[in-house]
Amino acid sequence: MVLRLALIEIALFLAPFAIYAAWLWFTRGSAARSNWTAGPVYVLALVGLILTVVGFVLLASFGESERGTYRPAEVRDGVLVPGRFE
Repeated sequence: MVLRLALIEIALFLAPFAIYAAWLWFTRGSAARSNWTAGPVYVLALVGLILTVVGFVLLASFGESERGTYRPAEVRDGVLVPGRFE
């Protein structure tokens, strides 16, 4: 699950760069290095960071999580009973 969340966040950060590269490819015929000047790269990085933060917030708010009451681990008759959700 952690790998899936990490890949989602990486994809959210890289999405603006991929969209810009596609736009360059379709409008100018190539995504040559000369088109990747500092200005657009800074803006793309900022947009990528904003998307990543929004993704973190949305995944934390609406992501899968256990619902119910948590019962902590306890020792019963000398045996450790693990914590669980009920």
